[in-house]
Amino acid sequence: MPEGFRPGRNFLFVPGPTNLPESVLRAMHVPSEDHRSPRFPELTKPLLEDLKKIFKSKDGQAFIFPSSGTGAWEAAITNTLSPGDKVLAPRFGQFSHLWIQLARRHGIEVIVQEEEWGTGADPEKIEAALSEDKNHEIKAVLIVHNETATGVTSDVGAVRKAIDAASHPAMLFVDGVSSIGSIDFRMDEWGVDMAITGSQKGLMLPAGLGILCASPKALSMRADAKCTRGYFELGDYIAANENGYFPYTPAVALLHGLRASLDRLFAEGLDNVFARHHRLAGSVRAAVDAWGLALCAKDPKWHSDTVSAIMVPEGVNGSDVIKLAFERYNLSLGAGLSEVAGKLFRIGHLGDLNELMVLSAVTGAEMAMKDAGIDIALGQGVAAAQEHLRKAHGQQHARIAAE
Repeated sequence: MPEGFRPGRNFLFVPGPTNLPESVLRAMHVPSEDHRSPRFPELTKPLLEDLKKIFKSKDGQAFIFPSSGTGAWEAAITNTLSPGDKVLAPRFGQFSHLWIQLARRHGIEVIVQEEEWGTGADPEKIEAALSEDKNHEIKAVLIVHNETATGVTSDVGAVRKAIDAASHPAMLFVDGVSSIGSIDFRMDEWGVDMAITGSQKGLMLPAGLGILCASPKALSMRADAKCTRGYFELGDYIAANENGYFPYTPAVALLHGLRASLDRLFAEGLDNVFARHHRLAGSVRAAVDAWGLALCAKDPKWHSDTVSAIMVPEGVNGSDVIKLAFERYNLSLGAGLSEVAGKLFRIGHLGDLNELMVLSAVTGAEMAMKDAGIDIALGQGVAAAQEHLRKAHGQQHARIAAE
């Protein structure tokens, strides 16, 4: 076989970037256009309004930056806070760690609540910390909704209840990069003030768009926020977006792709999208149980419907499983990061995918694990995943018939 030649397609099952639907690919295949033309707002104005539906927000305002999700992180922090301000942030994975790091670079004092990797935000500890903050020095609580590194989803609604129970005015900032568009997210109901996502996960696009939805309360903080900001100054976006334009050159092709992506999500129906992700995630978890392995998530209440982080036995390097899967079976799996590097591998199950696609990931992972010396029986995990999916579909059809 010629060097570099690989027949067939690569099976992409990292937790982002995700697979690109054909309709999205076609939508992005456009010639260059004038982003200041009179027709451009016909694309952008409905896009900004429809993004709010993905966040489940009527009161918020959506912003699109040509950046990764990290740019939206920075916009959230710099437009609402000042150097020396205090924020509260649980740390339980690589991405909560990176958000804390970014806040500190802007001179924010971060009160870190350390949680075991494999768990998530603890509402009781958050309530206790806020109750002790009698002078209301803590300006915001920073939560990663879905910690991609460990396959853990935190209960944002419970965090909001904790803030309210402490009668504290702190804003609630949520990283929904690997949840929004795949796991139920209720910005207005949960009182989220800054919700952040990126284009390359549940929105089924290439990386390149940082997306933010800001509450009226968060936007009102701009006047007093003293963090240095230039590119991510929301005032510039508010002024330009009102007429359907951007203060800088937007990623036009990605905006066309985003239009197609939102159309797909609305056509399926968000509740159906969330149910599909739960069903497919359940099949991966069934396979893990059949293999006799464990998830990094310590308890079912933490289980993520977008990514499963699968612990490998002692004496096995998770990186070997990933390498073998890629080299032998053209399957891309996610690596362990930071504290869990080498201890696990990750199967991403979010975005544009169906039952047979997920079964292909389970099959390839099973073969790669066997090749890496993990004592499993070939076909055992696949059979468990198949049975889970058949049962889930049977229950769904019975429910539809009953209605």
